[in-house]
Amino acid sequence: MSAPSLAGEARGLSPLLREVRGALDSLAFPLELPGSDEARESAAAARAQLNDYILPRLASLDAPLVAVVGGSTGAGKSTLVNALVGRPVSVTGAVRPTTRQPLLLHHPDDGAWFDDARILPTLSRVRLAADDGGSEGSPAAVPSAALHQASGADTLLLRPIPTLPPGLALLDAPDVDSIADENRRLAGQLLAAADLWIFVTTANRYADAVPWRLLAEAGRRDVLVAVVLDRVPAGVEEEIRSDLLTLLSAENLGHAPIFVVPEMTLEPARMLPAHAVEPITRWLQALAADADGRRDIARRTVSGAMRALAGRVDAIAEAADQEQSVADGLRAAVEGAYGDALADVLAATEDGKLLRGEVLARWQDFVGTGEFMRGLETRIGRARDRMSAFFTGRPAPAATVAEAIGSGLQTVIVEQAARADETTRRRWRADHAGRVLLEDVPVWDAAGVSAEVAREIREWQQDILLLVQAEGADKRFTARMLSFGVNGVAVALMVVVFASTGGLTGGEIGIAGASAVAGQKLLEAVFGDDAVRRLAATARRNLYQRVDALFRREREAYARCLQPLALQTPAEALTVLASRLRTALPAQPFDAGDDA
Repeated sequence: MSAPSLAGEARGLSPLLREVRGALDSLAFPLELPGSDEARESAAAARAQLNDYILPRLASLDAPLVAVVGGSTGAGKSTLVNALVGRPVSVTGAVRPTTRQPLLLHHPDDGAWFDDARILPTLSRVRLAADDGGSEGSPAAVPSAALHQASGADTLLLRPIPTLPPGLALLDAPDVDSIADENRRLAGQLLAAADLWIFVTTANRYADAVPWRLLAEAGRRDVLVAVVLDRVPAGVEEEIRSDLLTLLSAENLGHAPIFVVPEMTLEPARMLPAHAVEPITRWLQALAADADGRRDIARRTVSGAMRALAGRVDAIAEAADQEQSVADGLRAAVEGAYGDALADVLAATEDGKLLRGEVLARWQDFVGTGEFMRGLETRIGRARDRMSAFFTGRPAPAATVAEAIGSGLQTVIVEQAARADETTRRRWRADHAGRVLLEDVPVWDAAGVSAEVAREIREWQQDILLLVQAEGADKRFTARMLSFGVNGVAVALMVVVFASTGGLTGGEIGIAGASAVAGQKLLEAVFGDDAVRRLAATARRNLYQRVDALFRREREAYARCLQPLALQTPAEALTVLASRLRTALPAQPFDAGDDA
């Protein structure tokens, strides 16, 4: 495929890859599930792969190949790098770890490719002086100011080396099994940003588990890998090579060239003699000299990285689906507990329970004797006279009835709010993830909730008063409103809202029924029966909305714990993106066996 068509294909892939990156950016995996840590790490690794390698490489397929030299502690990576460029440019020694900052070596003509954040954009750049081949090329000769700048592991040292061929850069990475966590993380990041890997191991450590996990990843990504078997004693080369080849073949890396560096005495400055690495040097020079071949390697590595990314996104989608399922259960527990609480409050306002005790007594005081209520049903005029008498001071004022109703209603709502909170906490504690989230939920504040409920009830009663005033604004109702009093009519409407015989027993049924009749007849005398039904329905609806809003505020602390999940890309969307990635994969440019 020609360079222009490769560039066009890259431009076509970029929007999809940016969409994948946006989806990965939204993932937090906030729940503590068995696979959550792994999912977080996998999502971070996928984002890093996109930012560090796939997107920048697609944007510059003609850029020099980046060969990362990696391997286990003490395998001789830095010694190999020094030998490949023909001078000591990377620190070697017995103290571990020796490679603390990654060092990228490139031909002077290729410097512009690496000065910006084309690859590894999260690493800052420090450009070191060019090496002219003298002993001053040692890192120890770098100005102290530059070394101070480069003191962090998040710094990429850049150094032009004339002995490297144009089109190829070497990146000396920290040990993949370093005792320093940051070095291990950085080594993995650098390997993921490479076009090809030069894996350095030794005769007695080539089967170590840690580096083979990375090599297995290379096999899954179809990365071009070369293996340097260092410090091989005489007489065991073929045996070790054969065993190593078997291990490589099991990881889809059977095509990887194996270079053997025999055990030998190092020259001054801890340098390997040039002939020891000549086969590796020739191989790298051949890769660098073939522009089309370099593009093919880059394209192949990008394809493999995208294929691995698709598989990773699928696995991430499974983890996201598991978290979503647990979160749905936790959310359902909250909604169920508070939904039941709201239903119980509404039931208490409809079954006559709120007309017990103090409310009944105050209402009786307000409307007069039972004999009055029996006569009220047929003699509306007498009801008006008696109601008018309340406002001359003989009976208790309407405010005492409203206060009793408010107190009873407050008790019901607060009890249900407490029960909903207790139920939610019990259900969340039964789940490990919920138990962890509960640490961020404040202890239920009984006094605060009670005060908020009292305020809502006062505002609801004020709404009823305004409702009565608005309904009675018509001049035809003015005389009747004045006769009964606005507060009295509002109280009567509250009684009608709560009037029913459900839940009452014995003599309470007659009293509550009579209370309902008294309120109903009073309101009908003022507004008419159609208006009474409409006013009662409006008052009930207003009460429902206020209690519902109050309970919604009560469960906000739980909702906040689950909010990060609501902002995540859904598992289904991640699965679709993984499928689109596979569909968009470019065809393989050449057979893997041609690499060796």
